[in-house]
Amino acid sequence: MRVTIASRIYAPEPAAAAYRLAALANALAERGHQVTVLTTTVPDDAAPAPEHERIRIRRAPVIRDARGQVRGYVQYLSFDVPLFFRLVFGRRAEVIVTEPPPTTGFIVRLAAAIRRTPYVYYAADVWSDAAESTGAPAFIVRAVRRLERAALAGAARVIAVTDGVAERVRRLARRDRVTVVRNGVDTGIFTPDGARVDGPPTAVYAGTTSEWQGAEVFVHAMPRVRERVADARLVFIGQGSAWDDLRALAASVAPEAVDFVDLLPPDQAAARLRSARVGLVSLKPGLGYDFAVPTKLFAAAACGTPVLFAGEGASVAVVREGAIGTAVEYDVERVADALVAALSARPTPSDRTRISGWVRANASIAATGDRAAEVVEGAVR
Repeated sequence: MRVTIASRIYAPEPAAAAYRLAALANALAERGHQVTVLTTTVPDDAAPAPEHERIRIRRAPVIRDARGQVRGYVQYLSFDVPLFFRLVFGRRAEVIVTEPPPTTGFIVRLAAAIRRTPYVYYAADVWSDAAESTGAPAFIVRAVRRLERAALAGAARVIAVTDGVAERVRRLARRDRVTVVRNGVDTGIFTPDGARVDGPPTAVYAGTTSEWQGAEVFVHAMPRVRERVADARLVFIGQGSAWDDLRALAASVAPEAVDFVDLLPPDQAAARLRSARVGLVSLKPGLGYDFAVPTKLFAAAACGTPVLFAGEGASVAVVREGAIGTAVEYDVERVADALVAALSARPTPSDRTRISGWVRANASIAATGDRAAEVVEGAVR
């Protein structure tokens, strides 16, 4: 079977979507299918991604923002418009796989209709809800919702990363061809064993920062934490729309306690996580994202590092089900108390082994890719 994956982001770019789609491509290739990935050229400093003999990666130039991301309507269109012609005039596939933004999904629906090809939509989240929660103008929210509904409704199958996303997709698309395949993490890279970074008691937030994730709660907590753990440090590793605001807040609230590190290759991010006493994850309540389970939660736990989650919803259940850390309300004082407890006690080797073992058994990206490959095969059948 010939499969085309159409996405603005793909390995080796350090993002959950890139890892998720690479795992799917590898799983499909291992099952004997021929996979073509239509994606973008990567920044010059990105390490090349290993290629399976059954996977062909076709990259095209794209407009990136000042931080090197394909983020924003102009950036999306710089990928989506050429993608339409790449799909219509390129080699015919038996199924296409795509993912957000909804503009890409809509373009894939049009091209798939012309080529009479089924497609699978990989819904990591619901973009129209995100746009609404961040205060986007009503006309933009309406436009995104129409595009997203069209992309979802036209798909032969939809893969959702959580039960909450699946339920929202069912309502938007008015159909029930939705399968839940949770996000996973590369347990070959994110492990308790490997390089470490020496330093004081450290809490690490590794991954995307955005308004709806609300990572500022950890910055606000640091002055209280430093009163009880004098050398405590908070380290942010990543990027995102809230990155500059977090920097400014840290400079004002806790200038000596917070560090910012731009995107790191996965192995270096893993070294930082396994050196930390706690990995941080947050979701700001009331913005429609309580259903999300961020991949950064699994990345920290896979390194054997206990997780501190601030927020409500599905992530709380995951943390408690796996006994991989602590979940607290999205409240500065509660977060500060939990941070003090985590930073005051170094995780034992047996704790790290148990926590990482739970991730290997329940959130391996290889297993995630295999389950998603089954859905893609089902779309053709």
